[in-house]
Amino acid sequence: MADSDRSSSDDLSVDSRDTSQDSKPEFSEDEETLITRMYNLVGERWTLIAGRIPGRTAEEIEKYWTSRYSTSQ
Repeated sequence: MADSDRSSSDDLSVDSRDTSQDSKPEFSEDEETLITRMYNLVGERWTLIAGRIPGRTAEEIEKYWTSRYSTSQ
């Protein structure tokens, strides 16, 4: 009564890289409001702002801000 089931699960690597690095990040209306309010309080301290929005990085927030409010002269 020997079980001879052998499962080969060594090659289960999944490549889940996001290829849309250059796309504009999507923010909810609440996130946009919070970013604007925090920016008015602390300025360009992206890390501090990101600390108030779970799941967001300082880079994402800075990218959002510059794409939305850039002042090109």
